[in-house]
Amino acid sequence: VVTVGAVLGMAAHLEGKGCGMIDMAGLAQKGGSVFTHVRIAPTPEDIHAIRVSAGKADLVLGCDLVVSGAKKVLGAVREGHTIFLANTAEIMPGEFTRSADFSLPVERLKKAIRAAAGDDKAHFFDATRTATALFGNSLGANMFMLGFAFQHGGLPLSAEAVEKAIELNGEAVAMNIAAFRWGRRAAHQPDFVRGLVAQTGKPASKPAETLDDVIARRVAFLTAYQNAAYARRYADRVAMVRAAEAKAVPGSTAVTEAAARNLFKLMAIKDEYEVARLYTDGTFATDLAKQFQSYDKLEFHLAPPILGRRGNDGKPRKSSFGPWMMKGFRLLAAMKGLRGTAFDLFGYTAERRIERQSLREYEADLDLIAAALAPGRVEAATALASVPALIRGYGHVRQASAAKAGGERARLIERLQRPLASAELQAAE
Repeated sequence: VVTVGAVLGMAAHLEGKGCGMIDMAGLAQKGGSVFTHVRIAPTPEDIHAIRVSAGKADLVLGCDLVVSGAKKVLGAVREGHTIFLANTAEIMPGEFTRSADFSLPVERLKKAIRAAAGDDKAHFFDATRTATALFGNSLGANMFMLGFAFQHGGLPLSAEAVEKAIELNGEAVAMNIAAFRWGRRAAHQPDFVRGLVAQTGKPASKPAETLDDVIARRVAFLTAYQNAAYARRYADRVAMVRAAEAKAVPGSTAVTEAAARNLFKLMAIKDEYEVARLYTDGTFATDLAKQFQSYDKLEFHLAPPILGRRGNDGKPRKSSFGPWMMKGFRLLAAMKGLRGTAFDLFGYTAERRIERQSLREYEADLDLIAAALAPGRVEAATALASVPALIRGYGHVRQASAAKAGGERARLIERLQRPLASAELQAAE
């Protein structure tokens, strides 16, 4: 957003117009928002105040839907006058890190924007998805939105001046000019651009994944995660449930599918060793190369439980680590064989002990399920086998969800152990 403001300011300067800007940069991912107030006038003398007051906006260019729907933004809108353009990409705010069930109220936000600006003045486009499809990354989304705004008549500037300003800015010039032009085309031919993006981003059709595929893929992952013996522990436990289900309820695979997915979830915990492995197995470097032409340095924000750094609220606080951390990751990844042994220093933290206790309890639950399975108990058995799906997040968020899942687990165990009614037995027969 700040870059868009700078481009507009330079474009206005190139045309000899006056331009005033105020950047109000907060921490967008941690609860704040980023705004830029821009005023463009025929001469600098025509600008007396820069901040856009209530009901005075001619254009709202919303590069983030959540920020676009904020009260202070909507307050600047005048119905029937303000052109309101918003990127509909679902860019999650900081709340999603604290609530496992958080979902973005996209339709409610769009409704609020339409109510404020009027149906004929509010226009929406998924600029992030479009930029990713057209250019291979989402960095062109804001310039795409700038072109979208230009074509909708929201900028008192020429296209030549805007493109020259992008050139003078010097960052990814070719991509940003192309993004600006594609934004213009999206305003003129929205269906064409959406159709092109749909075709570009359409994945190749794949055959439906079978239960054997589900299990095999997870066995391969767990082998890389730890070793072949660890993967075999997973495969053997799932095979035990599968055999019990085939015997008790021929033709049913619901319980086995739930067990295959949820046992894997508890065995493939993203602990310190796994984070290190994922950073150093080559995937991270490949993704960086795809997203960025160059970068000055890497900085990692981590909250290792072993450091125990906490804020005033008692919750873990992240610390910043420089590019040297990649060497630490390589060393740590090579030490994954210590996982679960007496030499695993991370294994002594409360978080890791809870995770391993959850795994032991779940394996016991699978034994119980295998022993209790009957035609009238498939639903309860599947629900019990799916309890780990309720455990989400990391750190204290995960611990809180695990506590809730524990209550559901106890209820389902009691349900599974109830004697089957004679009517249920007869129906099953």
